[in-house]
Amino acid sequence: MSAGAPVLVTSRDNALLKDLRRLSQDNTAYRKQGRVWLEGDHLCRAALARGLKPAVAVFCESFWPLAPAEWAQAAIKTIVIPDLLMANISGLESPARMGFVLELPAPATLAPGAASLILDRVQDAGNVGSMLRSAAAFGFSQVLALKGTAALWSPKVLRAGMGAHFALQLMEGLAPEDLEALSVPLLVTSSHHGSLLHQQALPMPCAWAMGHEGQGVSDALMDRAGLKVRIDQPGGEESLNVAAAAAICLYASSLAVTRR
Repeated sequence: MSAGAPVLVTSRDNALLKDLRRLSQDNTAYRKQGRVWLEGDHLCRAALARGLKPAVAVFCESFWPLAPAEWAQAAIKTIVIPDLLMANISGLESPARMGFVLELPAPATLAPGAASLILDRVQDAGNVGSMLRSAAAFGFSQVLALKGTAALWSPKVLRAGMGAHFALQLMEGLAPEDLEALSVPLLVTSSHHGSLLHQQALPMPCAWAMGHEGQGVSDALMDRAGLKVRIDQPGGEESLNVAAAAAICLYASSLAVTRR
């Protein structure tokens, strides 16, 4: 079927729509299907900007006549569905007017020397997505998620990532010993231990490890760290949200590069 030639699908029992419903509402369905569902024009635009080719484009019937040509002709296959069916598929309170299905990228190979963000059992999808955005923004090309971290390609992480997924090499389900392949220094943060971040000469490239929202970085990673830092908090708060801490640390590393 040629790109841009739409097929009208009106049955909620259609096999493709059932698959989309699972991708939209089940955090780990992408692993079984080998595909991800991008709902909404922002994520779809971000994928196209990275040169990705959707396997399927899905448009609401009301939006199809208004869809820009670059979206309407982007996918290998295009389907149009009634607006009520999009609402049935969507995991959003206000369903989007369109979406893309992408093939899940092939598993990445760990790059030993890459500037990396390590996620150690970070469980909140919003935090994970926000940290992916920070990694992409500040030049950290590789994200290494240890077992217990929220599924990187889940719908909520995708939405919170706002397109950052397409700029990064992502690996998930790793064990702590897998990190031994890294050749860059390992850095960790702690609320109570280490030197103040802003007083350090930070190595770059490096690997920043960010830990579980309540427990922090595991003892195993803490013991392996080449540098432990604290983020100065003159306002007196006990700790920062892990996504905020990650943004500060990754930005500090990016500044270290520009100052050289």
